[in-house]
Amino acid sequence: MSSQLVSTRQRLIQAALELFSAHGVSATTTRQIAEKAEVNEVTLFRNFGNKHGLLLAVLEESAAFKDLGESLVRRATPPGNVYQALKDYASDSLHALERVPEFVRSVVGEADQFPAENRRALGRGVTEANRYVAQYLATVIQQGHLNTYLPAEKLASLLNGMILGYAVIEFTSEFHELWEDRDDFLENLVELFLHGAMSSSAESAINSLQRGFITTEVADLPAGLVHEILQQARKLGIRDYALAYVLFGAGLSATEIISLERLHQIYDTQGHLLQITIPGFVRQVPVNQWILGKRYGSFTNNPLIKWLKSRKDAQTAMFLNETGKPLSESELQTRWQAWSEGLLTPQGQRPSVAQAQQTWRVEMLMRGISLENLSILTGCDRTQLQPYARRAREKAALEQATRLDHKPG
Repeated sequence: MSSQLVSTRQRLIQAALELFSAHGVSATTTRQIAEKAEVNEVTLFRNFGNKHGLLLAVLEESAAFKDLGESLVRRATPPGNVYQALKDYASDSLHALERVPEFVRSVVGEADQFPAENRRALGRGVTEANRYVAQYLATVIQQGHLNTYLPAEKLASLLNGMILGYAVIEFTSEFHELWEDRDDFLENLVELFLHGAMSSSAESAINSLQRGFITTEVADLPAGLVHEILQQARKLGIRDYALAYVLFGAGLSATEIISLERLHQIYDTQGHLLQITIPGFVRQVPVNQWILGKRYGSFTNNPLIKWLKSRKDAQTAMFLNETGKPLSESELQTRWQAWSEGLLTPQGQRPSVAQAQQTWRVEMLMRGISLENLSILTGCDRTQLQPYARRAREKAALEQATRLDHKPG
């Protein structure tokens, strides 16, 4: 295709996006679009067939959803104040929607009139934007050491749904008294997330967040329970065994694990590493062969390597579900539930997937890694790792006291 044809196509897409945004889809004519793009209307029909064909191209090629998500990621080094990070994201999203109110009205009010292909494209765009937000929230959660009751992708869906819902109400109704103003909505939205979805103790968490930090209670798992989870995973197949092995052997979060690709592993006779790629930050972590006193293979022959060598597919993702698609965070949570079925922590509770990462961090400190080096491996600062250091010292003290009890006084 010549540069002139590409230029014409892009002018039509840009003109359509601007007119759809200003007047809505139904109120915009193909003649108006052609005039704005400075082309003949026949050229529009030749390139796109009709207005809905052009709308499909706008949804797929204008990158409006992707740009919103990528702009978020570019500035997404989460600040120490998680409360402000969430509020900034919600505010930026509302600003983006308010720049195209007529387009939002059209998409919401006229979507049932669009061809199925257009609706699918709209769904793909929303899903793509949601993926970026999930990555952002996962980083916020990890850096802030927050306890969450839902995976990051579900939190992102809820957050985006509420923001879009607010925008639709604002764009389509007047004189409502649901919120005093936009800031009132944002304050309540963020507090709802921090109280109901992202913290174990509403009162202490919100106070800590407003001071710019949040405390973490470390609840690592005992060795016997860890080995039992690994054995139950092994019984369910090589994929489950590899997943559990990476959780306990590399100390990754569920979100980091589902983001792994096959090319992200490096191994030879000297070591086995995984590269963690989160937008704006890349680091490497070792995959430990020894987990709480028991060895699980070697650097060149372990559950993860066996799983990858067993694969016959062309998927780039490191872990797949039963249908051969990349594993989601919620599916990983389901697998964890299967491995830990019938097991309880010393506190009498079902072990959570987040405790695998906590167990790894405490074990690394117990085995002698410095806090500074653990900070490099995890991407957390020393302040965030202090609870793990305290837990490691507590375990070391208990072990020393137990050894002393074996000696005569």
